[in-house]
Amino acid sequence: MVFGSGFLTPLEDRLKLRAGAEGFDAVGICGTGDIPQAAARLADFLAAGRHGEMDWMQRRSAWRGDPGELWPQAASVIMVADSYAPEGDPLASLGMRDRGTISVYAQNRDYHDIVKKRLKRLGRWLIEETGAEIKVFVDTAPVMEKPLAQAAGVGWQGKHTNLVSRSLGSWFFLGAIFTTAELQADTSEPDHCGSCRRCLDICPTNAFPAPYQLDARLCISYLTIEYAGPVDAELRPALGNRIFGCDDCLAVCPWNKFAARAHDTRYHAREELVAPDLVELAKLDDAGFRSLFRGGPVRRIGRDRFVRNVLYAIGNSANPAARPVAETLRRDPNAVVADAAAWAMARLDNAALN
Repeated sequence: MVFGSGFLTPLEDRLKLRAGAEGFDAVGICGTGDIPQAAARLADFLAAGRHGEMDWMQRRSAWRGDPGELWPQAASVIMVADSYAPEGDPLASLGMRDRGTISVYAQNRDYHDIVKKRLKRLGRWLIEETGAEIKVFVDTAPVMEKPLAQAAGVGWQGKHTNLVSRSLGSWFFLGAIFTTAELQADTSEPDHCGSCRRCLDICPTNAFPAPYQLDARLCISYLTIEYAGPVDAELRPALGNRIFGCDDCLAVCPWNKFAARAHDTRYHAREELVAPDLVELAKLDDAGFRSLFRGGPVRRIGRDRFVRNVLYAIGNSANPAARPVAETLRRDPNAVVADAAAWAMARLDNAALN
């Protein structure tokens, strides 16, 4: 791009303009050595067992903790943000006990595909401009996106450990381009949380042992998405009607007042996934589940885990009309689903007596 003076803008400026043209809402640059604290913090997290059954974090911890180990040839990291900010109150459905609540990011298309295609186009542009090599990552590789994004000035890790932006709030995906090109790094974003602790106080399961620390084993997002077994009985009531993920700590962040609704309509909620009926969801067989959630993140956890979550929500609903479907699923061939159905029946029976 050429300014009126006739001089080409620096490569970094042209890169950022190109990223904006591809649809990204923010972009920043850092070096592969700009997150020196990450490895030790990750080691502490793993040593405390707070990763739960996410063994993949342990297996590639060396790469995850040091971007230079992941790809020694890389000189720079380009971090991008893609907003999926919702319209309206994302927590409104929590009061609808006979309906389910699906995390905002999962109410339409899978972000992996959307962000990665944009990143690849941006990466191809960089190759054409510089001849450098690149590697593109979107949440599926051992990359610590949040510390890298903070180092790149995209935002800062809030007390809920998620990234926060002064212009995007808490609602955005991250993507990374590692490159052999030597780019000028941006200034790291300082912490702007101040004394606020809304995200910590709202957590239904007290998953934050301290500010800036998360115990995934208590996190509803982990329990409903990553964890495949029966959720501990004492945690099930706290799930409420959350059937895929949890947005509580994100939604209460005061910085969200500056976030505008996502411009990409593929992130806008599908009507049928906003507060869906729990009884109808519980009736889904595998084919029906795949059809309803085609092209979206929910499909990745499979029918059994999803129906398990729905049954926990039914058990918390105090809705006697949901008992017959729970009774039917008590005989489900999947043992975890059958266990969840038995628990739901017992909860509904107890609610009916009180």
